Amino acid sequence: MNYLFFSLAFMGLHTLAYMGAGMIALSISSDLYKGKERILDFLVDPEEEGGVGLKVIPAQIIRGLIMSVVLYPILDFLSEISFLTQFLFFAGLTFIYTDLSSGDPFPSNIEGWVYMKKDYLSRKAFWKIQTEMIIYSGIFGLLAAWLLV
Repeated sequence: MNYLFFSLAFMGLHTLAYMGAGMIALSISSDLYKGKERILDFLVDPEEEGGVGLKVIPAQIIRGLIMSVVLYPILDFLSEISFLTQFLFFAGLTFIYTDLSSGDPFPSNIEGWVYMKKDYLSRKAFWKIQTEMIIYSGIFGLLAAWLLV
């Protein structure tokens, strides 16, 4: 498989899925990210800090590149498995490694429940973030299985 094509496609699909899931999820979880009384007040409010929007796409392109490179050793294997298995692999990989089992503490992952102050841990925040991550993982898994390998 062509590594350059794979990485470029991965970066594009990841960024598209990330932005799409974010737009969908923001409609149900704006109380997490926006306003003075937002639940995740340790994050920048996109409406107060004008530069966040300018950083999102380049950041996702870099993340996509990094995530794609670590898959190079198994590209041949990925091209041999069924669409359903590819979907489950990519969706599971993005959900588990970019969220639930991430090493950075956040209210939606295992490390967050260990290391974060209780003020930031709530079922409401957990499930809203999980909804966003499930949407992202599903979109990315489908696109990757369909178009990537």
